[in-house]
Amino acid sequence: MQYREPGVLLWRGFTLEQFANQCFSNRGDDCRGRQMPIHYGSKKLNYLTVASTIASQLPHAVGVAYSLKMDGKDACAVTYFGDGGSSEGDFHAALNFAAVTEAPVLFICRNNGWAISTPTSDQFRSDGIVVRGEAYGVRSIRVDGNDTLALYSAVRAAREMAICEQRPILIEAMTYRVGHHSTSDDSTKYRPVDEIELWRSARDPITRFRKWIESNGWWSSEAESELRSNVRKQLLDAIQVAERTEKPPLVDMFTDVYDAVPSNLSEQEKWLRETIKIHPQDYPSDFPL
Repeated sequence: MQYREPGVLLWRGFTLEQFANQCFSNRGDDCRGRQMPIHYGSKKLNYLTVASTIASQLPHAVGVAYSLKMDGKDACAVTYFGDGGSSEGDFHAALNFAAVTEAPVLFICRNNGWAISTPTSDQFRSDGIVVRGEAYGVRSIRVDGNDTLALYSAVRAAREMAICEQRPILIEAMTYRVGHHSTSDDSTKYRPVDEIELWRSARDPITRFRKWIESNGWWSSEAESELRSNVRKQLLDAIQVAERTEKPPLVDMFTDVYDAVPSNLSEQEKWLRETIKIHPQDYPSDFPL
């Protein structure tokens, strides 16, 4: 997985409390404080832990898919990445790996036009991402990523095809990154403000979908206002509880990873014990000496 798909995890049943616990790395964190914030993971929900390194999840997804195929499972793996990820070597290795093994995996690329400040025009000269999949022998489709129903239909059909035909599928979702890449980024330095505002006001996918469900009588501004208020309260409550929850015990840094603790980790644990003996006031008292 990648770090921009928490909605997938939320839909699968990951609670707001679990999200907050992970961000605060407390005792309720499934990763036991050993991951960066927003790097979620859930074995129970079949959601591999997120990694920061761009595109490294793609070969992993193919490996998972190939394993599902070998075990005769009626399932497929799904992995997400951005247009910038397609410039990494892992992208090419993964597509070729998937094509050769005919692994049931969905590659979902959100082509939003920018890899931080690098536009797609500076990343490649091909016609987007979809032609790359075809070049590797992977059945590929381009879809309007701002059309909720179109994307849903494409993914649903691709999933069925991947499982029934035992083959990889690439979906290129065309969209646009309205916001800045991160809190340290000012995208107005490298793209026109008018361009950003056009996509924000006239082509916003959430507004587009809202108008559709409202026109069918399934939604209203009152219902949305109530939902926003309720979710905001739930989020604030979850954050406040997570913030007060104790951190995981220090011993968790050395357990639950390896069946047999390697020598380098044992040595680091020894160093920590010696440091705590010298500076006990700087460490919690729950670490057995």
